[in-house]
Amino acid sequence: MNLLSPISTIMTKELLTLKPSSSIADAAEIFKKKKMHHIPIVIDDELIGIVSMTDYLFFRRGFLDKGEDQKVENIRMNNYEVSYIMTKGIAIMESTDRINVALEIFKENILHAIPIVDNGKLVGIVTTHDIIAHLAKDNEAYAEYD
Repeated sequence: MNLLSPISTIMTKELLTLKPSSSIADAAEIFKKKKMHHIPIVIDDELIGIVSMTDYLFFRRGFLDKGEDQKVENIRMNNYEVSYIMTKGIAIMESTDRINVALEIFKENILHAIPIVDNGKLVGIVTTHDIIAHLAKDNEAYAEYD
């Protein structure tokens, strides 16, 4: 993988997103069924924030540990919106930015996903998993101008 290639060469383009008014139960279903760890929150393709699996688990922390009533938990999951737990003000990149820029952001940031935004619209996402998967496939990383 050429670390000077545009991030668009490795980003995920087919996105599952939620609206800020979506329930936390909606996010839980995506995390469970799609094995994702980050869900962009958008209004008309404009990025508002991101919900991570960590955000979700922090919300769930401590509930149902002592045989708590499942009905209460279901009400809680369906009545809170993802806007309540989403992270705002996150690092973003443009699709033309280089992969090595993502590596620098990941080194400095606590998130493991960077939304890719072009002209104010969400067009993709890159995660640490994407980078690791491409490195494993290519068996090498280099920085070389084409």
